[in-house]
Amino acid sequence: MLQLPEKPTLRDFQRYVEQMVRERGFDKETLPELFMFFLEECGEMARSARKATDTKAHKGKQLSDVQHEIADVFIYFLEICNKLGVDLESAFRNKEEINKRRVWK
Repeated sequence: MLQLPEKPTLRDFQRYVEQMVRERGFDKETLPELFMFFLEECGEMARSARKATDTKAHKGKQLSDVQHEIADVFIYFLEICNKLGVDLESAFRNKEEINKRRVWK
């Protein structure tokens, strides 16, 4: 049964998505397919955020819709990381160490 720890790490989320994808039969999707799904969800997230903030949009979109779209984007992003063999937590920590040494203007 799929279940996240009470205080999950990024690795926990990645493991969860990896198991979820397998259990739901989505493990055969190719990387190009995953990128298309990810970008589609990014568009849905942007539309929901626009509507939630009344930025040239229809009234009535709820914040929960934005949260759901953000969750969809996160799921596909983690699935792409898994497909590429990227440990997102390690990648984040490594990149942040590089960024800490950069000069930001």
